[in-house]
Amino acid sequence: MRAHVLVLNHDYRALTVCTVRRAIVLVHLNKADLVESIPDVFFRSPSMQLPCPSIVRLRGYVRVPYRNIMLSRKNILRRDGHRCQYCNRRESLTVDHVLPKSRGGKDRWTNLVAACIECNNQKGDRTPEEANMKLRRKPFRPSHVMFIRDYVGSLEETWKPYLFLT
Repeated sequence: MRAHVLVLNHDYRALTVCTVRRAIVLVHLNKADLVESIPDVFFRSPSMQLPCPSIVRLRGYVRVPYRNIMLSRKNILRRDGHRCQYCNRRESLTVDHVLPKSRGGKDRWTNLVAACIECNNQKGDRTPEEANMKLRRKPFRPSHVMFIRDYVGSLEETWKPYLFLT
């Protein structure tokens, strides 16, 4: 019962992740259809037997406003895998502006990266090129699908086509 279930909207777009118990209730109340189940695992009651869901699809379309991931220190560290984007260390992380604020750099997804204190101090008030430091990867705006993947940890193979990870 501790497993996760991927919940899809009526148009098969990933909405969220829920517990197995919640997914069974949705299917039993005819609010969702079973798309994928875990093979050979069932939940039984005296009168019925239900397969253990892995993916369910809601029967009605749920209108969700544009999912904008909030810009925060925690989300920047999560996006960057809790690693310094200059030296790949995991200890004592801060957030660094690629283009320093003193030079007009804004607080945006594309200008903020995780950096350890030493690299942040070494870079100082310069761009990475001026400080002769190379970014491991260019900063980007994450999608909510990325955070679903990170929340669950390891993904089931059956989820990948619905999360566009194939």
